[in-house]
Amino acid sequence: MEVSMHESYAGDRSVTEVFESLKADGSAVLVDVRTNAEWTFVGIPDLSKLEKEVILAEWQGFPSNGPHEGFASQLSDALTQKGLDQNAAIFFLCRSGVRSKAAAIAMTALGYKNCYNVAGGFEGGHDAKGHRGSVSGWKAQGLPWSQG
Repeated sequence: MEVSMHESYAGDRSVTEVFESLKADGSAVLVDVRTNAEWTFVGIPDLSKLEKEVILAEWQGFPSNGPHEGFASQLSDALTQKGLDQNAAIFFLCRSGVRSKAAAIAMTALGYKNCYNVAGGFEGGHDAKGHRGSVSGWKAQGLPWSQG
């Protein structure tokens, strides 16, 4: 699946806006498109207090450079299993906001109308020492997360 970054999607949302939207909208979902290794070793958002679970769907595996061929169909199936249609708010999260934007564009192209990129992602940008997770993103904002 080739994705053009010039295609459209619903836009970017800050991590705090996303958390508030997930809290307020029972049908809104968070899709983490990072790799299995990232989920295991870096952590994932914890939505248990909202009585929700993050949908884990790898956009691309390591060390591949392109998206998984079955990404869109697998995610569509997962959304359907949750009883969601193409009008549900879907927030896409990756490490810093690049892969998640591509995933939001891809799902918008398939007819999903409310696909958002989570700006800053889970770990955000680098700090002065070159480390992620303290300047911006889900973790830096103090939102709930867990580590496997």
